[in-house]
Amino acid sequence: MFPSFPVKLPDAAATIALGHEIGRAARAGEVIALVGDLGAGKTTLTQGIMEGLGYKQEVTSPTFSLVQEYLGGRLEVFHFDFYRVEEEHELLDLGWDDYLERGGLVIVEWPSLHPGLLPKKTRWLELRHTGEGRIIDDLRNEGV
Repeated sequence: MFPSFPVKLPDAAATIALGHEIGRAARAGEVIALVGDLGAGKTTLTQGIMEGLGYKQEVTSPTFSLVQEYLGGRLEVFHFDFYRVEEEHELLDLGWDDYLERGGLVIVEWPSLHPGLLPKKTRWLELRHTGEGRIIDDLRNEGV
């Protein structure tokens, strides 16, 4: 079960810990969209999610590769970064639909750049800077 939102994250360790909790609750076929400015903690949260799924390897932002595949844990994970994608067809050419159909967990950074590609049941999480660190909130009830 996902945690109750919003959650205050005073530091990177808290972000990793929350990600770990999300990873333990993640189910096959889910899509998680991570919204937030540069440095908001999207990749750090993803690192925690991967820990929660049992991955021991390094987790990095897929900014230049557009997608990182993590195989061998409790779930296959496909970590996308839409930041450098100009046209939706670039993602479709990369096999976006195939990734969605593989039954793993799909994590997307910068999803607002191409929201039309995301399934309706996507869980939208927003990370924001605050005076005391960060806060994360679930946007699914806000019609994003």
